[in-house]
Amino acid sequence: MTTVNDDYPRQQAQMSDAELKQLAIQKFEQSKQNQPQQQSTYKFPFEIIDLPSKGLLYDPSNPLSSGKLELKYMTAKEEDILTTQSYIKQGVVLDKLFQSLILGNGAGLSVNYNDLLMGDKNAVMIAARVLGYGKDYEIEITNPSGDKQKELVDLSQFEHAAIDESLITPGVNRFRFELPATKRVVEFKLLTHKDNMKVDEELVAMKKLTKQGGSEDHNLTTRMIHTIVSVDGNEDRQHIRNFVKNEFLAMDARAFRKYMKSIQPDVDLTMNLTDDTSGEPFTMELPISVDFFWPRA
Repeated sequence: MTTVNDDYPRQQAQMSDAELKQLAIQKFEQSKQNQPQQQSTYKFPFEIIDLPSKGLLYDPSNPLSSGKLELKYMTAKEEDILTTQSYIKQGVVLDKLFQSLILGNGAGLSVNYNDLLMGDKNAVMIAARVLGYGKDYEIEITNPSGDKQKELVDLSQFEHAAIDESLITPGVNRFRFELPATKRVVEFKLLTHKDNMKVDEELVAMKKLTKQGGSEDHNLTTRMIHTIVSVDGNEDRQHIRNFVKNEFLAMDARAFRKYMKSIQPDVDLTMNLTDDTSGEPFTMELPISVDFFWPRA
């Protein structure tokens, strides 16, 4: 005869459907309470970087208006991104890398990568390289004497270009410039990553159309078409396109590009070097070569 101890649960009276449902709910809640709490996110080591724009050109509702970004240190996951052939062929490998590294705006809010101004994106590029492979970047350049020389560049030395905040209406990415020769007035914006993608897409499409008809480069005019938002107060896109293509004098276009560069929030990549051959000082911009994110092992 099988025996049991007094603690063994004895058969209970038959329960109603409602009682069974309530018991099941109680058991489920008890099982959730007994489970160990899991960490919702894994916090990688990160740094908070300042954006060249200081966030001034972003709408106040945009998290990028904080003027800061939280950037995590590069891991093996990001090295996988850098070696993904499909990304390399599509020309999006660095964008995929930066999107993986950006954690937020430094205040716990996520950001839209497409909203990044191109100058701010350059700051992300420099910071990502430093956090991934260190501040030292070895380059080979041709000096003014015409000879090759090697330089070890400290990437942490580069400062943000000075911006004239008096020209900025906070939260508004829009500027005005009077052309020196014709005195016509153009209003323009600084391109974001999204804008730049549209420019690249248009250039690719135009290249396909003109493949059989020549090799004319439309890069300058296409970028100006996407940059200018009005001509003499007229915001019609076809009017702007016609102006750039047919009415924009070269001297005015040159002055416009120079002015636009002077107010562009960006990283100043100017280097002060010495010619190894002549001993004379010279300046040049940091060349970004293929091994910037693929340093020699």
